[in-house]
Amino acid sequence: MDATGGQEISKRGEAEIERRKTRNERKFSHWEELSDGGRKYWSEITGKLGFKARYVKETNIKEETVRFYQEIYDTHDDLVEVHEKFPVNLGHRRLAGGKDEN
Repeated sequence: MDATGGQEISKRGEAEIERRKTRNERKFSHWEELSDGGRKYWSEITGKLGFKARYVKETNIKEETVRFYQEIYDTHDDLVEVHEKFPVNLGHRRLAGGKDEN
């Protein structure tokens, strides 16, 4: 089995993957390669009061979205909240001291 789950990628499929990569690289200012061949993309926005939101998108080797979530950081750059959006919208989960309150 290869890194695509046993499926060969055609030339047409390769072109589509490259198109998706290019689009994701334009939308997100940072990315890293994952060990499974996928990528993790993220972009950060700083609010007026110093809080920061980080939008994170994880893709598989075919550049299909497998996870999308938002991280909220306080003015001390501590992660205080996570909002899982995809594949299932789990809503906001507040964190205390870097740990899940629930």
